[in-house]
Amino acid sequence: MNTLKSLLITLSLLLLMPIFYACGGDESSERQRSEPQAEETALSEFELEHGIGPVTERIEISDDLDLAKVEKGRNIYEMKCEMCHNYQGRMVGPELGNIMDRRSPEFVMNFILNPSGMVRDHPVGQELLREYMTVMPFQNVQKDEARAIVEYLRYYYEENY
Repeated sequence: MNTLKSLLITLSLLLLMPIFYACGGDESSERQRSEPQAEETALSEFELEHGIGPVTERIEISDDLDLAKVEKGRNIYEMKCEMCHNYQGRMVGPELGNIMDRRSPEFVMNFILNPSGMVRDHPVGQELLREYMTVMPFQNVQKDEARAIVEYLRYYYEENY
């Protein structure tokens, strides 16, 4: 009987050890708790400013709008974006009418092309998740289509702001 009792106590302690360890107040556990914030900022300067995704360097944006891309972007936006985004005001997702004033083209493209990665690993994506409480679904948009959406959003911004 004593052996069974000793075995149960030992098993209980083994099961409770992670709880005791997590609640401990030693220096190393404090350091471990603060490390995830350091990891969050382990993004490169480019990634912090322009997002995480397949766009890894600045894209060339002409001062002149490419009207063929604007039309292509408008069609994609109407089909895949406008059910969750207004141009002005909150909807399921943030307003996009002035997004080109607030974010770089690369950031917008990376968010379109890698929404789950942006929400998981980028501070702005995490902030948007806290605010809107939903993750933007990947809409099976290709890189050239994301670029066309950016061109359309540039056009919208220039026409309305």
